[in-house]
Amino acid sequence: MGQEGKTTPARDLPGPARSRLTRRRQIRKTFNNLKITVLCGVVTILVLRGTVGIGSLIGAGGGSEASEGSDKKVVEDIDRILREIRSDSDPDEGDQIPFGFNSAAAALNYTSSDVLAAVANYTLGSKISDWDEQRRRWLTENPGFPNRIATGKPRTLLVTGSPPNPCDNAIGDHYLLKGTKNKIDYCRIHGIEIVYNMAHLDQELAGYWAKLPLIRRLMLAHPELEWIWWMDSDALFTDMAFEIPLDRYASHNLVIHGYPDLLFEKNSWIALNTGSFLLRNCQWSLDLLDAWAPMGPKGPIRDEAGKILTAKLQGRPAFEADDQSALIYLLLSQKNRWVDKVYIENSYYLHGFWTGLVEKFEEMMEKHHPGLGDERWPFVTHFVGCKPCGSYGDYPVERCLKNMERAFNFADNQVLRMYGFSHGNLTTHKIKRTKKQTEKPLEFLNQLNPEAKIETKGNLGAEFSMNCSAIYFFNSCDCTSCLGSFTLQAAFDSEFHMEKTWQILRLQFPIRYSVVILLQKRRTASAL
Repeated sequence: MGQEGKTTPARDLPGPARSRLTRRRQIRKTFNNLKITVLCGVVTILVLRGTVGIGSLIGAGGGSEASEGSDKKVVEDIDRILREIRSDSDPDEGDQIPFGFNSAAAALNYTSSDVLAAVANYTLGSKISDWDEQRRRWLTENPGFPNRIATGKPRTLLVTGSPPNPCDNAIGDHYLLKGTKNKIDYCRIHGIEIVYNMAHLDQELAGYWAKLPLIRRLMLAHPELEWIWWMDSDALFTDMAFEIPLDRYASHNLVIHGYPDLLFEKNSWIALNTGSFLLRNCQWSLDLLDAWAPMGPKGPIRDEAGKILTAKLQGRPAFEADDQSALIYLLLSQKNRWVDKVYIENSYYLHGFWTGLVEKFEEMMEKHHPGLGDERWPFVTHFVGCKPCGSYGDYPVERCLKNMERAFNFADNQVLRMYGFSHGNLTTHKIKRTKKQTEKPLEFLNQLNPEAKIETKGNLGAEFSMNCSAIYFFNSCDCTSCLGSFTLQAAFDSEFHMEKTWQILRLQFPIRYSVVILLQKRRTASAL
């Protein structure tokens, strides 16, 4: 009793019934494929008719109106069948309704006031108001999951991803793989964890909005994380030595590349870029995500919200709401609530627009060095407007792929260098040996590394001053000049003597950087 209205899932059916169901689905898919084949043939005939004049071979009967009506019907049939195939492709996947979204409202003809009302009621999930306290308690109860790594840096997670389906062309998947390899290299060098996502956690927040529910889920699932760092799949690290100065953002919760004058004076829609940003794992960030997401649900809400953003933001074209414009609008309309905790960074390229950078890579290699992160050697090169995984973009595909290859090889050379290799040039995947094999490989490292002077500071620590002939980057150093010197502070317990101090240094700075420095011990002044 009471079970008549329920449908037994396919996985719960007995074997024979399940096999019959599978055969029916296969037959249905086969018929759908046949329909597509026939329709493609019809479309081909129509194209030939319009371009070669095949209509004259079969007579001039029917006029232009009949032809247009036939063409329109074919297009409608194709669209209808494709919709049917999409709905049948995954019988177990239903349309997810976002939390707090009234599905009946989707049929309404939205106005700006309707959008604002829907935005006010939207949320990414259950409201959380005491996350800071929950997280603090969890960290105390789980000391095995500290929010700082062994080097003392805040635990950071780099998050990137791509759609769950294959790219429209094979070369797109190839460059997604290259972009992933590039990010893994950087994270391995700098002790950063990485997540690559291919799932739509909220079907309504697809496209560029998909990052918001993902970031929120990661924050709640990993309270040990201090920072979530989002980076688009079409952005590449091109300075493998530069490290984000997280200490600079101690009193901020959002770090994003942009320009304050464009934001607050001109209200420009390109004042900020959400292709690469850092968000602290805290209550403030959860509140920001809840306030940021409501313009994102696809359909009438996103379309009408796009009209509001176009009217409010200078230079914005007329298209559906995007996450970048929505964040800018949020910071402008609720400035007092959010801006104090937002750090708008432009001293280095957390986001560097590719068209002004890629063609200068050879000049950069001649004049500058890794570790700068700015226009002299960009930290991140972002291929905005290129859609290697899609079928269209704002720039020609050939130009995008050529320059993405150059950027990848430019970064990859910085990784290959420590193994004695480099790309022949920035346009080829082929590599060449840059140092000869030897039975004494450490001699090569000794040739690269400068002399170091260790001056003891009593029980407080040791100061290391060293000249550099190339860029050498460590976790916690202040590099003032490539050809100058930099100071590295390291505090040690007084019970350690010089040999143990040296061992600690080697543990703190393992051989994983683009160029490795072997500090030569020199005792000066008093011993520890």
